[in-house]
Amino acid sequence: MGQALYRKYRSKSLSEIVGQEHITAALEQALKTGRISHAYLFTGPRGSGKTSIARILAYAINDIPYSSDPHLDIIEIDAASNRRIDEIRELRDKVYIAPTSAKYKVYIIDEVHMLTREAFNALLKTLEEPPEHVVFILATTDAHKLPETIISRTQRYTFRPVEAEKVAAHLAHIAKQEKIKANKDALLLLAKHGDGSFRDSISMLDQASNHGGTITVDVVRSQLGIPSDEGVLAVLQTLNTDDLSAPVAALQALYDQGYRAVAIAEQLGEQLREQVHTGHGPVPTATALPLLKNLLNVGGAHNPERYLELILMEALPAAAAPVLQPAPATPSAPKHTAAAKAEPPVVAKAPEAPVDTPSVAPPAKAKPQVVSKDQRALNDDSWADVLAALKKQYNTIYGIVRMAHTDFSEPGRITLSFAFAFHQKRISDVKNRQIVTDTITDVTGQNVELKCIVSKEPKSRPAAVATEDPIKDISSVFGGGELLQP
Repeated sequence: MGQALYRKYRSKSLSEIVGQEHITAALEQALKTGRISHAYLFTGPRGSGKTSIARILAYAINDIPYSSDPHLDIIEIDAASNRRIDEIRELRDKVYIAPTSAKYKVYIIDEVHMLTREAFNALLKTLEEPPEHVVFILATTDAHKLPETIISRTQRYTFRPVEAEKVAAHLAHIAKQEKIKANKDALLLLAKHGDGSFRDSISMLDQASNHGGTITVDVVRSQLGIPSDEGVLAVLQTLNTDDLSAPVAALQALYDQGYRAVAIAEQLGEQLREQVHTGHGPVPTATALPLLKNLLNVGGAHNPERYLELILMEALPAAAAPVLQPAPATPSAPKHTAAAKAEPPVVAKAPEAPVDTPSVAPPAKAKPQVVSKDQRALNDDSWADVLAALKKQYNTIYGIVRMAHTDFSEPGRITLSFAFAFHQKRISDVKNRQIVTDTITDVTGQNVELKCIVSKEPKSRPAAVATEDPIKDISSVFGGGELLQP
């Protein structure tokens, strides 16, 4: 049976440790001066060298050559499987037994945060005042789960994730020793997906070496299930359209190639993150930031594929898919056409003789809006032109405003009713509000006040939105189907 590369190339001295120089330098100085602590705590991410340095330190303390074979006086304990109080009580009883051949008996307790509260309490006294011949080395990836009483009785060393460039250089050294042909870009990609872990990165190199021939970026992408940059870019470019089916079709093309939603979401996030940092990319920044946040939830979704499709459709310029409103209980009043407005009003004929009855004041009528000849009235027709003007220059604002319900009943004021507080807040922003009011003035010639509210009451949509066919849009996304009317 062959030996795994991460075990074969495990460091055997502090000088061989890569990326943790702040720790190795301190430990070398302590060994040189003979200032050995009774307890050490190594914390940091997995694969960063905690267990390797713990073993090296155990042999160095005893001044014996490092060996991969077990030593009677160097005891390794996995706290994940020996976490109960009974195991710790047994350990507490054995620490008083003198070492067999070494100077110190060293206990390496890995994943120490897995111990139970009772086990920690049993270990506490021994850890505080151990026999002179005992040294404890505790290692954990979750230091925040340790009691403060344990941490305060140790010398703590915090391991850092190793930079991808250093990991790639170490992979290149191993590849050279093993006569594995690999491109620099491929090794760097392995290092990046190792997330700062030498063990994970070396294991992926070991797996890629089974491919045969030179390890290229394409080989690594195929092995790790990483979609190509071109495929991810094609998905992002669909967010500049109003077609709800476009991102779904682009995702389906990646699904058909065997890529899963979590891997696609990770690469989408990488490209959006790069765009936010550089300021250049295929997606507007106002769209990139909320989408970047939503992509983090794909991995925990019940159905990652459908969830990814939904958050991409929500990121379209239209802000959200058209919503099917329930049919109103009573028919809405017909709109007045220009011809109807031109007809003279019907006046009731006065009675021939007065009738002696109490006078009743007629209901108050709304004050008519006075519009000059060079201005346009505020109505559905002029509002459609306002939306068209917004779409040309401010696509994101247009996508939000078009979903609002409009009310022109108050002279000199337009009321926009939004279904979601997020949309109302966006348009209420001083800058966005000014853009909308300036556009209204350009189109109608009127200076109006813009009022934005949140309303959950169902109302009819503005004419500019009602002209769209929501059934057609939704059918194109979900593949058609029969619509059942109530």
